[in-house]
Amino acid sequence: MQNLVEYIQTLGQKARLASREVGRASTLTKNQALLAMVEAILAERETIRRENAKDLAFGRERGLSPALLDRLELTEARIDAMAEGLRQIASLPDPIGEIEGLKCRPSGIQVGRMRVPLGVIAVIYEARPNVTVDAAGLCLKAGNACILRGGSEAIHSNRALLACIQQGLRQAGLPDTAVQLVETTERAAVLELIRQDRYVDVIIPRGGRSLIEAIVAESRIPVIKHLDGVCHVYIDDRADLAKAIRIAVNAKTQRFGVCNAMETLLVAEGIADKVLPPLAEEYRKAKVELRGCTRTRQIIACLPATEDDWYAEYLAPILAIRVVSGLDEAIEHIARYGSAHTDAIVTEDLNHARRFLREVDSSSVMVNASTRFADGFEYGLGAEIGISTDKLHARGPVGLEGLTTQKFIVLGDGHIRT
Repeated sequence: MQNLVEYIQTLGQKARLASREVGRASTLTKNQALLAMVEAILAERETIRRENAKDLAFGRERGLSPALLDRLELTEARIDAMAEGLRQIASLPDPIGEIEGLKCRPSGIQVGRMRVPLGVIAVIYEARPNVTVDAAGLCLKAGNACILRGGSEAIHSNRALLACIQQGLRQAGLPDTAVQLVETTERAAVLELIRQDRYVDVIIPRGGRSLIEAIVAESRIPVIKHLDGVCHVYIDDRADLAKAIRIAVNAKTQRFGVCNAMETLLVAEGIADKVLPPLAEEYRKAKVELRGCTRTRQIIACLPATEDDWYAEYLAPILAIRVVSGLDEAIEHIARYGSAHTDAIVTEDLNHARRFLREVDSSSVMVNASTRFADGFEYGLGAEIGISTDKLHARGPVGLEGLTTQKFIVLGDGHIRT
């Protein structure tokens, strides 16, 4: 491989050129490419599984945690889900070229805003090879080129998926450099990539806190990010018991190693004696370790929770539980310890629900639903390239619209300013 600096610059140059072609491609052409990718992925599923098995074996040798191995694995169902995600992206309206708010000014000109691509997006991620497909599909539909830098633990899977993606691009007559993979696993490649402000417009990191903090500290390019997924479910004293149990169990146990899994359960003291014992039994069946406040430990058997537990993103079968006086204390707890990712309330009180929606400052706020729904696929975005807890430029699951920007357009007929 050529000098690392030259290699990354070459990727950036090719991506910049490809972004112009993708940016002016028709909706039909982009959709043809997406559907061709689907065909290629399904046709090559055995190859993808074989390459993924290499990554899993290497990951076990390296001692990767069960949560990371779960993220890394490409099951038949997950391959089907990647393909379905691309189909959904193809079925979504194309945001590029949309004109909003066109108004006639006193001067006679018309002023509005047109939605346009961001340009070149670099996505830096760990463990999850499905991000390769989601990112490629979303960037393409939004008219962008992308440079993908997956973790070394998924290199074989990512190469196999990239081959399918680039095959789809070529079949539709688009440059295969519209989606490129950083082939080297050298960590220095990440540092070089985030300095390419001449060629890259946005960085989207997906991974652990240390990775994201390092990118934010070193990047010369704007970053769309979230650092932690410290998600809460608050069971209100006016909750339906059956709903509360179903939601709280699903939010924690449906999948452990994901950023939208519940990490802290808050329970109003008025319902704690009724809801905690049956919940503890369900968590015991799922082999979830419970850590609770003093009041929680008076009701159920569990380990004592420390101050650090309220800040923790476990990504594991561990749950912190706190009994609170009511809605005010629950909102206060979330404001202090939460990560602005996803928080939910279970309640039958409409006023409590409205207050929670209004006052909890997170990228997704839910009423009577599991935090596991905080996902681009579930939100109807087709897929997501990540979840942003920032307030600019995008917030929540980042789908097509989050991968675009707007420019002012002015329509006149010989108008001049006097």
